[in-house]
Amino acid sequence: MGSSCLCSDTTNKNPTVWLTEWAPEPRDVYWNNLAIPFVSLTVRRLIVAVAFFFLTFFFMIPILIVQSFANIEGIQKALPFLKPLIETKAVKSFIQGFLPGIALKIFLILLPTILMMMSKFEGFVSISALERRAASRYYIFLLVNVFLGSIITGTAFEQLNTFIHQSANDIPRTIGVAIPMKATFFITYIMVDGWAGVAGEILRLKPLIMYHLKNSFLVKTEKDREEAMDPGSIGFDSAEPKIQLYFLLGLVYAVVTPFLLPFIIVFFGLAYVVFRHQIINVYNQEYESGAAFWPAVHGRVIVALMISQLLLLGLLSTKEAAQSTPFLLALPVITYTFHWFCKNRYEPAFVKYPLQEAMMKDTLERAKEPNLDLKSYLSNAYIHPVFKSAEEDDNNSVCDDKEFENHVLVPTKRQSRRNTPANSQRSRSPLPSLPDDSHEQLV
Repeated sequence: MGSSCLCSDTTNKNPTVWLTEWAPEPRDVYWNNLAIPFVSLTVRRLIVAVAFFFLTFFFMIPILIVQSFANIEGIQKALPFLKPLIETKAVKSFIQGFLPGIALKIFLILLPTILMMMSKFEGFVSISALERRAASRYYIFLLVNVFLGSIITGTAFEQLNTFIHQSANDIPRTIGVAIPMKATFFITYIMVDGWAGVAGEILRLKPLIMYHLKNSFLVKTEKDREEAMDPGSIGFDSAEPKIQLYFLLGLVYAVVTPFLLPFIIVFFGLAYVVFRHQIINVYNQEYESGAAFWPAVHGRVIVALMISQLLLLGLLSTKEAAQSTPFLLALPVITYTFHWFCKNRYEPAFVKYPLQEAMMKDTLERAKEPNLDLKSYLSNAYIHPVFKSAEEDDNNSVCDDKEFENHVLVPTKRQSRRNTPANSQRSRSPLPSLPDDSHEQLV
């Protein structure tokens, strides 16, 4: 029975006994998944892949219902006794403008939690890997159900039936016709989900309510109060896919319906100001991934650009400019070539830490901390929290406070007793913070 190990040595000569992989930062370790057998990992990932497929596919059903409610005529046919109420100006504006976006937002509230549970079940050994996989699946889900689902379904079941029974050659034409028709829905979605989401990020009502509940019923000591006040870290698994969805909307509608672009620009402006403030002054840093998120983010940007180009081809095929459409086929080819070049040229720097950078950091560390015993620190940095004594944790916390004071990159205004990066909530690990210059060291 094989197990995974956080180690930099080569694999055992018998690959069924012991497997090794590059070690993440100590705070980044998800300890619950370290002892999962290799065969079990394969079975788990197959199960999760099938479950995610069905989750994405069957989620189209509530999306269809939401889109049907956006059609006043459909509601009047299904519920004729509501006709006097629906014809009221205020109710009609609410149904057409806000009801679809609000209902869709309610459906999506629990989705990040479900996807994170699926990633944990797969058996990844680091929190950053869990969030990267959950973010990737969340983006695929938003792309299929929110973007493509809204465009394809249009007026729900009627257009869906036409879409299913038409030939494959007519699919780009159908999508091209539906894109401008759904601009109003996406403008509403941006205001309800994007603008309101940024405002909610400032207010942080849920953490505020949870703090008062904990402070009233659970807080008994100063340590309990500090834990109740812990703001946590920014959720990359849910925030980053949403931002990339809006980026996709901007690329698609930049040519089709430019009227949508101001709403996108306002969202990105607000998001930049708000998230910059939250990262600097509110959230605690949970781990260092060494920019491991960027290859996946870059890949999704390229996918969004290619989707916008293909949909533009479908739209032009319905216009009088159909003769120029074949010349635009070069755009996806050029875009993919650029992605292939970047992947081969730059991705290795994000996957494995360059030795030149490691040497520069080691040299700088020796000059700033000549008495730092890195071997002594790494000797118990990767020990499971269960086997660490409270005295060791206190001593390491004192050392980390001094090291963190020497590694402040951005001055903050947050008044909190917690001066070190937060312990991992998912790994249940009270591990000390690893110095910034040595978080890529392996055992």
